[in-house]
Amino acid sequence: MIGTREKKKLATRTAILEAAMRLFTEKGYDNTSISDLARTAGIGKGTIYTYFAGKSEILLAFCEQQLAFVSRELRDKSDPDASLLRRLLDLFMGEFRFISKNPEFGRTMLREMVFPKEMTVERSREIDDKYIDLLVPMFRKAQKRGELRTDLELILVTGHFYALYIMTVSGWYMGRLKTEEDVAMGMEFLFQQALSGLAPARGGEMTEP
Repeated sequence: MIGTREKKKLATRTAILEAAMRLFTEKGYDNTSISDLARTAGIGKGTIYTYFAGKSEILLAFCEQQLAFVSRELRDKSDPDASLLRRLLDLFMGEFRFISKNPEFGRTMLREMVFPKEMTVERSREIDDKYIDLLVPMFRKAQKRGELRTDLELILVTGHFYALYIMTVSGWYMGRLKTEEDVAMGMEFLFQQALSGLAPARGGEMTEP
């Protein structure tokens, strides 16, 4: 059972995150100061530093929320025995739905994940590792079912599909893909194209790593 002190800390952290989402969207990430965040959250400026080292770390907290959301989507709504293509689409469309709830904020969050500042590189790497832990078991299962070659470096395959996801979302931000259905269709095409190139040759032997 959560005690009173823990409840207060959780409420303060939540207030900071809600203020950040509002202000990063309204004013932009670069134009929002820690003082702005403190004032909107109704707390002292120093209190924010008790919870977060700075604005970049606040964004990373949202990245962790995104990862938790995607993990729940996979667990609750995706068939673990579905094809690799289906599982990848379930995962990355879950990510897209998370950021598309608030597009301007999502843009800032993606930028921080793809191009992290020096002070948050280590935290960003920790989040990357969690994505790898989510994806690599999918790839290993796909290898056993003959959907992927067995000589692939799976961490690089993870980066491959994340890059295709970023490309698709970029198309949405630029207005080339206008709806969630457009994004899903574009992502499916790119993923299928990649999987065709990574699949074992028909009738050939699969090389062990």
